[in-house]
Amino acid sequence: MDSQHLIDIGLGITSAVTGWFARELWSAVKELKADLAKLSVELPKTYVTRDDYRSDLKEIKEMLGKIFDRLDGKADK
Repeated sequence: MDSQHLIDIGLGITSAVTGWFARELWSAVKELKADLAKLSVELPKTYVTRDDYRSDLKEIKEMLGKIFDRLDGKADK
């Protein structure tokens, strides 16, 4: 075997490994895109929306305000 055959074999093996690696990366990226699309659909169902959180927090603050007003008006002096 001369050096040209060894170089050709080395380049062939390198190209094959690089191609396999690129294919694996491509399939991983496609899978991640599918998972991200699925997550973006399911996420609003799992977590509380910002508007719902704000309205609930407003109700709690109003209730605490009423409680504090009653405590301030109480004559325990």
